[in-house]
Amino acid sequence: MIQSCQLIEPTDENQNTFSRIYSDPDYAEGMLMNAYIALPTNDISFNDVATDDAVSNISNNNYRRAAIGEWSSKYNPFDMWYTSNRIILYLNYFIDNVVDSVEWKWTNKDLSALYQKRLLGESYGLRALFQYYLLETVGGYSAGNELLGIPIYEKPFGIKDNEFKKPRATFKESVEHIYADIDKALQYLTMDKYQNITDPSQLPPGYEDVKSIANYNDVFGNRFNQRINGQFIKALKSRVALLAASPAFSDGDQQLWERAAEYAADVIDAAGGVGSMDPNGHRYYLGTYVDKLSVVKGNDQQEMILRRPISASNSLEVNNFPPSLFGNGSVNPSQNLVDAFPMANGYPINHAESGYDPLDPYKNRDPRLSLYIVYNKSKMSNKLIVTAQGGKIDAKDSTSTSTRTGYYLRKFIREDVNANPAQRNSKNHYQVHFRFTELFLIYAEAANEAWGPDGTGKKTFSARDVIAAIRKRGGIKQPDLYLASITNKEEMRNLIRNERRLELCFEGFRFWDLRRWKLNLTESVRGVNIDFEGNYHYVDVEERNFNNNYMHYGPLPDFEIIKFDQLIQNKGW
Repeated sequence: MIQSCQLIEPTDENQNTFSRIYSDPDYAEGMLMNAYIALPTNDISFNDVATDDAVSNISNNNYRRAAIGEWSSKYNPFDMWYTSNRIILYLNYFIDNVVDSVEWKWTNKDLSALYQKRLLGESYGLRALFQYYLLETVGGYSAGNELLGIPIYEKPFGIKDNEFKKPRATFKESVEHIYADIDKALQYLTMDKYQNITDPSQLPPGYEDVKSIANYNDVFGNRFNQRINGQFIKALKSRVALLAASPAFSDGDQQLWERAAEYAADVIDAAGGVGSMDPNGHRYYLGTYVDKLSVVKGNDQQEMILRRPISASNSLEVNNFPPSLFGNGSVNPSQNLVDAFPMANGYPINHAESGYDPLDPYKNRDPRLSLYIVYNKSKMSNKLIVTAQGGKIDAKDSTSTSTRTGYYLRKFIREDVNANPAQRNSKNHYQVHFRFTELFLIYAEAANEAWGPDGTGKKTFSARDVIAAIRKRGGIKQPDLYLASITNKEEMRNLIRNERRLELCFEGFRFWDLRRWKLNLTESVRGVNIDFEGNYHYVDVEERNFNNNYMHYGPLPDFEIIKFDQLIQNKGW
């Protein structure tokens, strides 16, 4: 009885402490999971509404507010400073104090050693990823025209340590540190994918001495394929290299473009080359593909390099269905983006050979237009959506939840969701961290800048080969005469940038692409009014009040500059 009473007596405090980390592997791994939870790609940001690709019909949308003139070092919805640095410090502690100190499987030392290797690889990979996010958002020029990057934190430290006062490294030093973390991750994650093996001959480099296949599968098997893996780390390296080579951060150094192209090509080659492009990669989010996936069975889309686990939801549909389908119509694609889709024959709509009919502007267009965007008299969920005058609540500017541009979002939407509050259901969705289409586009952009449209460097495929495959998959009629007519780097550059705009629309790339390309940030967003007679009137919907003199680079938080005088703000902020 006395012993029982002692057991039920409360402790002084019922709070977790750092000491629990070393005795509870699940709790220790929770430090690493903090990084996964903080990934900005866990959800679709729709920061496209701060670009020329879309607007929001929500007046106080944070990205909209930034785009119409509120973006500052005190108001920054694109900020990654606090999140990235917090996660980097967590990961530093995990790497230095936790991974080698925890018995991950105390009953099996061999298994525990395998867990240590995988968790170390994940940690370095995640640290590289969050440093990339930070560099993308704050990399820029000081008032003295020095190209600066991020503060580099490699060790854990406390509040009283002077490490918090560390100045920003140069942009080049920041990139090289990210590469170093990537290389460390690849020392442990030598396998491209996590998958069950059946024979010792399938063990990856560095794991040849593993005695138990069962142990290997327990640590590196199918069920971990939503965790950072070797293929993702290599793809991330190409993404970092593309940023470093881009006009905003480089003076056209051909070696930087070559580096980005080679990093991307290595991953493409390992996956099977350009011919391995997923024929349904641009439709990856459709229910017919999502519902077939199974991590346990190792069944995933060829398009995926890394994605979130599948979960049932309806928020995308509730937020973005047209109002007649009980949606809020939140994200409205722009006329600018619609005009960027070519005709089905591949020619831009303003080209003499296109066959574009301004009286019937959606006829014979690139099939990706109707795949990603709902336009006047499109069908959605088997319902005719009329955005013209007379279209009731779906018509442009009819209600607070109607489109402001004349277009609704279709990409990501599952039309088998019922958003009616009385009959609402949910369907499977997932979000993407990295997909192969982005990797192909990285290669195309970098290879064209390095070697021109048809150069291959040390590889066997060119920028033209990649763009040809992407456009053919998208539904451009063959032969692709417009692509064949392109003969120089400048023309191919424009086409590659446009293909990137189309293929990655609404995935959070446009905002950063415009900046790294140093293009005009102030192009007004346009829409279309369609009257009762069916006439099309193109109108400005929303201005973009960015400053091209300095807003290609984002600000550091004002409060951080005040606190730490060693931190230098980017020019103009």
